[in-house]
Amino acid sequence: MALVKATLTELDQKFEEEKSGGQKVEVQFNPETLKVTFANAIVQPQGGDQSAGNSGRQFVGAGTTKLALTLWFDVTAMEKDAVDDVRRLTAKVVYFMTPQKSDADPKKLSPPGVQFQWGSFLFKGVVEGLDESLEYFSPEGKPLRASMTLTLSQQKILETKFDGEGKVGQRPFKAAKQNQSLQNMAAKQGKDDWQSIAAANGIEDPLRMAAGSLVDLNISASVGIGGSFDTSVGAAFAAAAPSSGANLTTPTGGGLNAALGGAASASLSLG
Repeated sequence: MALVKATLTELDQKFEEEKSGGQKVEVQFNPETLKVTFANAIVQPQGGDQSAGNSGRQFVGAGTTKLALTLWFDVTAMEKDAVDDVRRLTAKVVYFMTPQKSDADPKKLSPPGVQFQWGSFLFKGVVEGLDESLEYFSPEGKPLRASMTLTLSQQKILETKFDGEGKVGQRPFKAAKQNQSLQNMAAKQGKDDWQSIAAANGIEDPLRMAAGSLVDLNISASVGIGGSFDTSVGAAFAAAAPSSGANLTTPTGGGLNAALGGAASASLSLG
């Protein structure tokens, strides 16, 4: 399965369509987490019959939806078109904070609309805040690595919409027996790639399986490595899940992220 990269795309100021000739950025490393926050605008009404208990009633405004995420950039991990300063990469993200003339009133300025998309996860709004940390420097004093924390917001409560029922078929899990290794379990099924099965299932110690541990022996991960590599436990397992077709908030096609300082590609195969 190909690794899907998250993107930031400039939108028109109505947050509806991609802006012709606008900025589009593909992230270098997918974020580890996405945090979505919903908040209603609550207003205490004036007056009311306190004896009747009406003073506690509140009116709700349009509300706000926010998205928070962190992106990493590392020029030492670039396999092609490498640059000498990480700010040459991060400047493309900082662009989304740059005020532009408002379409409604050219005398006023407003930040550009932006769409963050990662697989089935889709969020449209404006970049409300951005923090950039420069964390690694060359002997010449040029920053080579940076992390960027972004907060995007939209002045309404965004709803998640899904296509179809999104049901997933039952997976054929096998339970480990007492003192049974993953290698032994795989061998009984005629499989000799127990290392890739362990990676796909997120198993840290395949030689000492806990009794009752559930394993899908029909899924495996093959990883091509260039430079140093690290994955979070279960990342490959998550990448095997099919997309549910969501078009707002829940990412279902997980990604396999390379650790900083190296580049990696990964694929999953279902047997």
